[in-house]
Amino acid sequence: MHHQPWPPPSPRVRELIRRGAELALTPPAAWLAELDAATLTGAARRQIAADPVLAAGTRRINRANLLVWAAANVRAPGAPVPANDTEPALAAARDIVRRGLDESALDAYRAGESVAIRLWTQLACTLTSDPGELRELLDVSLRSIAAFVDDTVTAISARMRAERDELTRGSHAERRETVALLLEGAPITRQRAESRLGHALRPPHTAAIVWTDDPGADLRGLDRAADALAEAAGQARPLSVLAGAATRWVWVHGRPDLGQVRAALDELLAVRVALGPTAPGVDGFRRSHLDALTTQQLLARLTSPSRLATHDEVELVALLTADPGSAGRFVRRVLGDLEGAPPEVVEALRVFIAEQCNATRAAARLFAHRNTLLRRLARAERLLPRPLARHTVEVGAALEVLRWRGDPAGRP
Repeated sequence: MHHQPWPPPSPRVRELIRRGAELALTPPAAWLAELDAATLTGAARRQIAADPVLAAGTRRINRANLLVWAAANVRAPGAPVPANDTEPALAAARDIVRRGLDESALDAYRAGESVAIRLWTQLACTLTSDPGELRELLDVSLRSIAAFVDDTVTAISARMRAERDELTRGSHAERRETVALLLEGAPITRQRAESRLGHALRPPHTAAIVWTDDPGADLRGLDRAADALAEAAGQARPLSVLAGAATRWVWVHGRPDLGQVRAALDELLAVRVALGPTAPGVDGFRRSHLDALTTQQLLARLTSPSRLATHDEVELVALLTADPGSAGRFVRRVLGDLEGAPPEVVEALRVFIAEQCNATRAAARLFAHRNTLLRRLARAERLLPRPLARHTVEVGAALEVLRWRGDPAGRP
């Protein structure tokens, strides 16, 4: 994209821009939080925010765009900055296309631009009190930011078009198209779908979302995890669809052995897996996948550190945390001081409730002496704002939310 050139800044303003850019190279955490909030909120960006891989990619791009522009202005203050079409930005574009989203997803760049302009303006006002210098500084730097974002969006849009063209050709495209038709409930016959997928649809299915949000991860680990799921279910190979550079949609027949899956993930440290329930037929194929997506989205919403989760485990928590703000208030109200208690105290009470308030079974499950468990339960009871005996269901639900939330206490 060609932009109307702007005159080079005066030596004094060049020095001011350089000074501001040096500060921007180490942005305050509040800047990054505001950029992330702007680019991951709103109806247009709901699908990106709900997807852990896309959300992580957006956060990385926010930081990359800020640092690319700032570094360029340290080197050559006020000069045009080339588009950020580096590999991380292009990888994010590929993932957006593979989720079936179009260029409207790039609206996040514009939302980020608005925040960046406001933050830069605030910073510029601290660099000089001279109205003439400030006017020139803002004129040059705001033109530069706008041109940089325009050029970057143009480059990323071109990459998305190329990626879309690539996805419409070949066997992968046919497999992905068939899966999309099944998930949408389109009128494709079971026999035709099985022929195109090479995968029987009558038996019970377990769907999985296999992904990584580590930008440095070896993506071959995703395919190894998919194979491990099939092996854990006693079959030769899974049905696996490339949903994004860092995500696989996987189906296996039957129910994988979770112990085997956990053992495999111990060797694939950057890989995460969300499992749906096991259900038969085309409807089971679809329903298990949608529940696996719900599970993955819950882990993202709660910033959970868990690397393996099943829908059966998190279904109640998913319902309770649809509104994270309300869920947080519920946990604080029900648990009181217990919310911040040591993990062993929180876990003791959670397991005690899960074992129907049977101390002997809870102690065995925790591999703890019964007296140790009773001391922890007594401490937990003192920290609760209301008696446990009258509010067991509420406390149990709040502890499950805490278990899956990205908190030091109660992590699975």
